[in-house]
Amino acid sequence: MRSPRLTSVDTMKAAPQPHSAKRPEAPRPMRQIPSILFLCLLGFSSFASAQLPLDSGSNPAQAANPFSNPGLTPEQSFLYSLEAKFAHDTAQGGGVAFAKWFAPDAVALSNGKAPVIGQAAIAAGANWAPSEYQLTWTPDGARMSAGGDMGFTWGHYEGRSKDRDGTPIVSTGRYMTVWKKQPDGSWKVELDASNQEPPAKEDCCKLP
Repeated sequence: MRSPRLTSVDTMKAAPQPHSAKRPEAPRPMRQIPSILFLCLLGFSSFASAQLPLDSGSNPAQAANPFSNPGLTPEQSFLYSLEAKFAHDTAQGGGVAFAKWFAPDAVALSNGKAPVIGQAAIAAGANWAPSEYQLTWTPDGARMSAGGDMGFTWGHYEGRSKDRDGTPIVSTGRYMTVWKKQPDGSWKVELDASNQEPPAKEDCCKLP
């Protein structure tokens, strides 16, 4: 789902931070999603309007279960199953496994960073091991195109790591993933965008 998810392990370990970010990076107030993502959303105007809100405690595998979610459409179930496989591979294989899910011409967007274009460039930045950084995410919704060859999911992610002193770093945020059916019939991530959660209300106006 997920790019702060693409920050290198060296950056995560640099200095103690109160929180880092699907995507590891120092926390900043939520920024507006880049215009390229907005244009991408406009391109999905023909998508089906059905959306299934998920409980925040659910996981992708549960979300795709038609018995626990009777209102789930076959298209949503399919997209959730992709998310579940994506998340499972990432949990097992870290950044290397994460990057393998991207299409050759994929784009990754994250807070305050230039777009990362192409699977090779994305793989170069996704260099974390699961023992150093744990990335998990939960989809909140999904939509499929009318043609059934493209769709997108969105939800929340959480990243956990430690700085050089062993202090835990927890980052949370929101993500959107655009999926596209490839010529060989497989499905790959075409665009992955994420931003960090806004500061908590109680932290809004604190003085230093």
